[in-house]
Amino acid sequence: MTNPYDSAKPATTTQTGTPAPSDAHSLTVGADGPTVLHDRYLVEKLASFNRERVPERNPHAKGGGAFGEFVVTEDVSAYTRAAAFQPGATSETLLRFSSVAGEQGSPDTWRDVRGFALRFYTTEGNLDIVGNNTPTFFLRDAMKFPDFIHSQKRLGDSGLRNADMQWDFWTLSPETAHQVTYLMGDRGLPRSWRHMNGYGSHTYQWVNAAGERFWVQYHFMSNQGVEAMGAAEAEQLAGSDADFYRRDLFDAINTGDFPSWDVYVQIMPYEEAKAYRFNPFDLTKTWSKKDYPRIKVGTFTLNRNPQNFFAEIEQAAFSPGNQVPGTGISPDKMLMARVFAYSDAQRYRIGANYNQLPVNQPHAAEVRNYMHEGQMQFTPNPAEHRTYTPNSFGAAGGPEADPVAGVEASWETDGELMRAAATLHLDDDDFGQAGTLYRTVFDDEQRARFLETLTGQGRGITIDEIRERFFQYWTNVDAALGEALRRTV
Repeated sequence: MTNPYDSAKPATTTQTGTPAPSDAHSLTVGADGPTVLHDRYLVEKLASFNRERVPERNPHAKGGGAFGEFVVTEDVSAYTRAAAFQPGATSETLLRFSSVAGEQGSPDTWRDVRGFALRFYTTEGNLDIVGNNTPTFFLRDAMKFPDFIHSQKRLGDSGLRNADMQWDFWTLSPETAHQVTYLMGDRGLPRSWRHMNGYGSHTYQWVNAAGERFWVQYHFMSNQGVEAMGAAEAEQLAGSDADFYRRDLFDAINTGDFPSWDVYVQIMPYEEAKAYRFNPFDLTKTWSKKDYPRIKVGTFTLNRNPQNFFAEIEQAAFSPGNQVPGTGISPDKMLMARVFAYSDAQRYRIGANYNQLPVNQPHAAEVRNYMHEGQMQFTPNPAEHRTYTPNSFGAAGGPEADPVAGVEASWETDGELMRAAATLHLDDDDFGQAGTLYRTVFDDEQRARFLETLTGQGRGITIDEIRERFFQYWTNVDAALGEALRRTV
């Protein structure tokens, strides 16, 4: 076997391919003299080093991920024409896990919602389903999203996270109750990224070959099982191994222990959404599985670690706006805003042409359009293509839109422009589903851990008014829970 350390190393070069004169010494006037500005390799090396980091994501900054393959094992063609979901289809996948509130260097095991951003590199383009390890979220209207994230970050004066501002926002925003119940329960501290489910969270739309429309929610069920981590262990790991989740995923794949998830959907016929007992486009709500049972689609497996974490995970740019024919978005107010916000964030973080990076390019489809130039443009159109459409140059002049191939999801609406809450459905309220989760989904041990967690949270609140709202918030979820918290906090 050849020893790589015995062979001669290739020459170091500048970024433009010129051999570098030294890896260790700057160009100076004499051995002890001043360093000269025209040491072009030193200048290039330092300037490059100063620019190595791109701005971190505002939420979901800390994360990790891997690549894999999705295989369709069932037949859901009655609901969607999307090529990626046809029987027997396979697609390359990329999955990025993350924490919501923490910065790049924050511990993996802080209590938090976990991001679950899944990309399918399909033959019809990239399909991104950007969700969490919970089927709901804190808000139903994106107008409050920046304020929510600010409340989970750090104070302007001390630069510290603060329980008062977190609970101030939550208790003044009752729609958060369902998600906060998930967060303060076992899902806030998963055993690992491998041992948690994922959810698209939003309602999306599927369209079949006949043009029939359906509302759909995605569920990704862990084949490793769903396991939680105790609060004491999480706290210990936060100090001893801040990258515990990242290390666990990388090591598992590296040793051939490939994690997998079964892909399920809930399907709601288009017309039934109008009279369903919960607003089906409210991100703080779930659909009853008794009303709309899960339907299996297939399985995806993570089987390849990134070769370069920065290039393939940090620069991975997801967006729920990345849909394909046969899929689409819904009237969910949060989702419609995210379609803009995610792509806008990537253009800020990475650059105008972020989709040309290898990890963001479609891997199984071609790109053909008239968008050109801009920062870091390196895949220009053929010279004979025009830079505009329509043009008079036939096929040589460039592509032309195909409304049949590019069929879009849609819905009808007719109303006055206004700023208002969504129309209430029969059973809509902010605390009902949170109470059901606490009383009927959590078992006795989970409820005991939940009370212990909330007791700690309540003791961290220093402002009497906010603490009183904290008690009322949980009383609205469950009266006995509220009473117990008044005793323990």
